[in-house]
Order: sequence, then C-alpha cells, then structure tokens
Amino acid sequence: MRRYGIWLTAATVSLLGTQVLGFAMAWVAAGRGGAFAGLVLTAINLPRAALLLAGGAVADRLGAWRVMVVADALMAVLMLGLAAAVLLRGEQPWLLLGAALAVGVVDAFYLPSSGAVPRLLVGGAGLARALSARQLAGQLVASAGPPLGALVVAAAGIAAAALGNAATFALMAVVLLALRRGGTGPLPAPAVRGEGLWRRVVDGVRLAAGDGIVRPALALTAAAAAFWLPVTGLLVPLLARQRQWPAAAGGAIVGAVALGTAAVALTVLARGAFRRPGAAALAGLGVAAGATVALAVAPGVPAAVAAALVAGVGNGLFAAHIAPLVLGAAPATHLARIQAVLVLVQSVPLLVTNNALGGLADAGSPAVVLIACGVALGAATILTAVRSELPAAAG
Repeated sequence: MRRYGIWLTAATVSLLGTQVLGFAMAWVAAGRGGAFAGLVLTAINLPRAALLLAGGAVADRLGAWRVMVVADALMAVLMLGLAAAVLLRGEQPWLLLGAALAVGVVDAFYLPSSGAVPRLLVGGAGLARALSARQLAGQLVASAGPPLGALVVAAAGIAAAALGNAATFALMAVVLLALRRGGTGPLPAPAVRGEGLWRRVVDGVRLAAGDGIVRPALALTAAAAAFWLPVTGLLVPLLARQRQWPAAAGGAIVGAVALGTAAVALTVLARGAFRRPGAAALAGLGVAAGATVALAVAPGVPAAVAAALVAGVGNGLFAAHIAPLVLGAAPATHLARIQAVLVLVQSVPLLVTNNALGGLADAGSPAVVLIACGVALGAATILTAVRSELPAAAG
C-alpha cells in the first residue's frame, strides 16, 4: 500500500493540474459562445471514446507503466507548447481545439493504464480500499479544481494553467519511473507477439462480453452512467430553477450527494468492502434509484437535501463495490482492455442521455424526468439481480 499511496498522491496532484486547465479552457471557450464551448468538449470526448479500446489493447501489449510514462512525458511537452503558443499568439480558437484534441487522444491511452494500476500495486482484499482512496481523492480534486482554476485564469490566464499542468505531468512521469526502478511496475504483457492490434481489441471486448461477472457489472455501470450521472450535473439544477429555489439550494443538493458518496468511500477505506460486492453494488444502485424518485417529489429544499444524501450513500455503495469487482475479475492479461471497456460504457451512454434528458426536461418537467431516471435505475437493478450471477459474486 505504501507504493500505491505514493502513486495516488502524484496522480491526485496531476489530476488537480488537469482540472485547473480544464476550467481555464472551458472559461475561455465559453467567452466565444456556447457552440464553440460545446465544440471544445466534443474535441476532448470524441477521440477519447473512439480510441479507448485501442488504448487498452496497447497497454496490455506494451505494459501499463510504459504507456503512462510516455503519455505523461508527451503531455508535459504539449502543455509547454500550449503555454508558449498562447503567450506568442494569444488565446486563439485553434489553439484551444488543438489542445482539446491532444488531451482526448492521450486520455484514450492513459485512462485504461491508470485504471489498471490499483490491481498492479495492490492485490486481494486491499483492492476495494485502494479504489475507495482513489475515489475520495478524485472527489476532493473535483471540488477544489474549478475554484483554483478560476483563480489561476483570472490572475494569469490559460498559459499559467498550462504551465502548471505541464509540471504535474512531469512530476507524475518522475514518480512512475522511480516506482519502476524500485521494483514495482506492470505485470508482464503476455500477449502473443504476432497478434495484431485489432485482434487484441476484439479479444478484450469478447472477454468482457462473455464473462459471467464482468458482463452484468458493465451493463449495470452503463445504466448508472446513463440515468444516474445526469442527475446531479443536469437535472438537479433544472429542478431547482423550475421550483425557483436559490442557487445555494441547488449547490446544497449536489453537495449532499457528494457527502453521502464520500462517507461510504471513507467507510470502505477504513473497514473494507462487503464480502459479496455484487450484492452490495446492486443494493447501492437500488437505494440511489429510490432516492432519485424521492428527490423528484420532495416538497422543499430540506427534503430534497435529505433525499440527495441518501442517493449519495447509494451511489457510494455502488461505486465502491462495482469497480473492484470488475478489476478483480479481469485476467491479468486483459487488465487495461477491461478498464478501457469500463470507461467506454460510462462515456458513451452519458453522451446520449445528457442531451436526451435535457431536451425532455425542457419539453416537460425535470421532476418527471428524475422519476423516469429512478425507475430506469430500479428496473436495471432488478433485472440484473434476477437474470445474472452478479448478486452471488464474492470479493
């Protein structure tokens, strides 16, 4: 766990740098209109989704450690180039789009590799704790990154954010190399030397689709991405505006979700996960489903905050058990490829439902859409419990 703690600390610092730059890019892009801001987001998300499976196959073939070191070094150089270009040419639209495309492409290779690190550095019963620690770190960064990004971009502009991000990527590369020299690194890549990239991609997808535990876990993750993730980012603000609640109320509701999720992650970090993570994940998503409906019909802000807190607990229970279940069930030869599929099933549904649910909320009522999300989550939970091996999966 000591080596994992070193890696997680450096990864958290690097993620903070990325969050700061992300806010700076979003702020500058928003100044050129909503259409351009959406184009910048698409420039990140589209290549990331398109190349994720290839990124996982490359990581399993070459080793996750090598891929991460190369990606961190490359991003450090790219961020230095972005800072220099902004200082020389100003905040040009083509610079933002180019940086967004670069981030999306590198993410496609980096995310599957970094997702495999907990399994590479921590084994057995410690995996759930390791992933809970990573979840807590991610939530802290998600809370601190945007305000810090606002300070940086207001004081020194996007060039300073890019320079800071370059420094965090360089730090991450140094830490990875130091850990590797200390005897910690990727498991051997046992892929057949003559096996082509496309065949490795197909093999990873086939394994994920054929495994009796991984398949339903991924399907449930896709359902959660489609119908739970839009709740806090999209539907809660719309609900608050429709009911003429103040902005502080919307913030309190979203904060309550984060608090419930963090409380579960902290509990798992301290005491460990349930012995049957499949059943725990299903129970958590079921709780989140019911609480989402309660949030939709809440008569006032206090009731909505209470429902959001319960929803956060359910989400935390789901997230703290589904991720180690998938990672633990993946063969050592396919770690990055399974992680790539996991990220993909979280990304693609969200791209679709964010737009669809937003349109439905505009046409009708955010509360009705929230109820529909809760029902969809409940249906996915029941269907998985009845028709899969997931409830009996052991940790």
